[in-house]
Amino acid sequence: MLTKLVAHFHNHLPQLIIFDLDGTLVDSAPDLAAAVDRMLEQLGRAPAGEEKVRGWVGNGAATLVRRALAGTADPAAVAQIDESAHAQALTLFKQIYQQENGRQTRLYPGVKEVVKGLAGLGIPLAVVTNKPLPFTTPLLEQFQIAAFFRSVIGGECLPERKPHPLPLLHVCEQVGAKPKASLMVGDSRSDVEAAKAAGMVSAALTYGYNHGESVAACDPDWLLDDFRELLL
Repeated sequence: MLTKLVAHFHNHLPQLIIFDLDGTLVDSAPDLAAAVDRMLEQLGRAPAGEEKVRGWVGNGAATLVRRALAGTADPAAVAQIDESAHAQALTLFKQIYQQENGRQTRLYPGVKEVVKGLAGLGIPLAVVTNKPLPFTTPLLEQFQIAAFFRSVIGGECLPERKPHPLPLLHVCEQVGAKPKASLMVGDSRSDVEAAKAAGMVSAALTYGYNHGESVAACDPDWLLDDFRELLL
């Protein structure tokens, strides 16, 4: 047990484990897609569908809405979105997602047992997500895992968000952990890049949202097909 985990820390337990939320702990794409499609329909646009929305998730609500308005994640097209149209759509999206959040979202297999087990070992756990905190906390509470996390940082909590290392380093300071002795567990390029920039060990789950690309291409320190591998 924990053979793989401690191997990344010179046969010691990490001083801190930080988790991403969407695509790592929970599959929230169905709810996000429902909210995006309702938003688009109210704006007189065609719905995008869950498959497309899954490829747009991971950089926060504002970016998700920009991609939905552009109909693509292509940076050039996204940059052309009118600011006033984006502001209107973002407000509408947040109102709708407040209603949809948690309806179809599910924990990935093994998440509750793993975080409970890790917390039971005395390892400080945290969540760092680009999702706004008002949408994050209710999910953690709904699935009865909120109590396992000493810190929860949403996309609006600090001046920078992933892939910037600031949120990860902020949590390290909160719990008194050294970055090099800490683990970031995510599912996307933003998570891996943030971990590398912070000097942390990176673990990436292959089942999440990474804009249609294999997360293996991001070269994480540890590639996981199943969340339960954290306890093996």
